[in-house]
Amino acid sequence: MLKNVMPQRSVFFNLLTAHADRLVAAANATLRLITSLGNPSNDIAALIEEVNLNETSADGIKDEMIHLLYESFTTPINRDQLHTLTRDLDRVIDGLQSVANSIATHRIEVSTAQARELSSLGADACIQLNRAVIALGSRDRVDAITARCSEIETLETRGTDVMRHAVRVLFEREGDEAAVWHAIKMRGFYFMLRAVLDDCKRAARTIDEIVIENA
Repeated sequence: MLKNVMPQRSVFFNLLTAHADRLVAAANATLRLITSLGNPSNDIAALIEEVNLNETSADGIKDEMIHLLYESFTTPINRDQLHTLTRDLDRVIDGLQSVANSIATHRIEVSTAQARELSSLGADACIQLNRAVIALGSRDRVDAITARCSEIETLETRGTDVMRHAVRVLFEREGDEAAVWHAIKMRGFYFMLRAVLDDCKRAARTIDEIVIENA
């Protein structure tokens, strides 16, 4: 019973790390998915399912963390901050799932350079987020955590520039009704890719707050 209310601090960080690992796996699958569009030899449905499976796995980890927070008498860092970070990580992988599923629901069959770049930036941001989460368990790695979070901010800024350029390109050319609907569809897709970077930045700022309050 005592182990339930006073678990070892490593349990919390292990769950956070496992959650962040699922983010990287989903982001990499999303990048492969977007890169594969237009290539008939690639199994698009299987890649979408890979993203969904990682999201389902992450949901299980999230539920386990929230249950642990509810039951535990003590936590290694502020309980609310652990809960917020868990929700932030969940928001990132939900965003990746939305991107993947929209490819099927919106019938996006061809990739673009801008979509590939946004997806690549999102995958890089997830890797940096993963490394920052791993470093949270070590009190002597404040500089490393801060550097990872700063890099995520930089990636998010780059993503904003890419998205603006992508949308501008979409509406530069006039066309028929089908071309207009395609532009509207792709604009929404770009915004979903950009939202993943936004959510990574939100999680990075939560990590920054944790570091500042526990320095």
